[in-house]
Amino acid sequence: MTSSTPSPDEPDKAEKADKAETPDKAENVEKAEKAEKAGETPKAAKLEKAEKAETADKAGETAKDDPPADPADPPADPPAGSAAKAQPEAIKAIPVRHYGRWISAVVVLALLGLLVNAFATANVHYSAIPDYIFDSSVLSGLGKTVLISVLAMVLGLVLGIVLAVMRLSKNPVTSSVAWVYIWFFRGTPVFVQLLLWFNLALIFPYINLGPIYRDEMSDFMTPFVAALLGLGLNEAAYMSEIVRAGIQSVDEGQTEAAHALGMSQGRTLRRIVLPQAMRVIVPPTGNEFINMLKTSSLAASAAQYLELLRSTSDIGQTTGATVEMLFLAATWYLILTSVFSVGQFYLERHYARGSLRTLPLTPWQKVKANLSTFSNRAKGGVTA
Repeated sequence: MTSSTPSPDEPDKAEKADKAETPDKAENVEKAEKAEKAGETPKAAKLEKAEKAETADKAGETAKDDPPADPADPPADPPAGSAAKAQPEAIKAIPVRHYGRWISAVVVLALLGLLVNAFATANVHYSAIPDYIFDSSVLSGLGKTVLISVLAMVLGLVLGIVLAVMRLSKNPVTSSVAWVYIWFFRGTPVFVQLLLWFNLALIFPYINLGPIYRDEMSDFMTPFVAALLGLGLNEAAYMSEIVRAGIQSVDEGQTEAAHALGMSQGRTLRRIVLPQAMRVIVPPTGNEFINMLKTSSLAASAAQYLELLRSTSDIGQTTGATVEMLFLAATWYLILTSVFSVGQFYLERHYARGSLRTLPLTPWQKVKANLSTFSNRAKGGVTA
């Protein structure tokens, strides 16, 4: 067997390796000493850390033994007691005090009380009003007031539509004639127009229509005819502007589509334009009719027409109850305007079906809604 003998170079290699390792070890030792010096904490810091640890232990904030939470697991429900405590308290709403409303209400009531006291202490026999409210002459004048108002309004509406179409015409002659008519009748007082119609016989003594009709103007121009022409022709000037505004409120595309379908101008106006324009025409027309009921009183003095005011005035002059009969006439005018205002509301409600999503409340529905609102406020005030 051959034995391995160390070579003479091996001791030299070992010495070189030890020498190479010696500076590395020295450097490591120095680094370790520096790390120990840097890692040394003062006693005060150690005491502070110990106190923090004890505080955390007492508060139960240490969770070393708790298992790690699984992100897939849902959060645990809080206890019932803590959930109840976490809910916010209900807000105690305090109503706003509108002191200005109360002050204005007191002022209005005070003025109303002074007005009532003035009428109550006046030298007026109010008992005469119910005695004559259904008198035959008063009811006759009331019927004539309604009749002349309705007929004059119909005349004004029909002629107003014609004038509105003429005003919108592309023919300069027809549009100019309509403009002059509107300019004259709107520019002069209706009382003056009634006087002119009643005294037309001074300008035209006879009315001659050839073989159709021939008579004296004084026989033809009765108080009723004078009142009808004076009120109706004057109303036509105002109704023409109302109808023109309603026609222009309809989109031009509606007219163009009707013409594209072969509809004539007149049929387009009757079937397409006017039904859509009624939504705009009806409200001011209702106001004009209510105004006509009151304007008809001018026919009493201008055209000697025996309407409501003339009938009550005659009774007042006969009995001496002038102021009482004026109150009676005002009462009947208020009744008429109230009744026709309700009719106007339902007519507006009918034509508003195509433009409003929800129709306006009827007067009875408004009364019920206001009563429920007041009752709810009263209950809220009592409970508060």
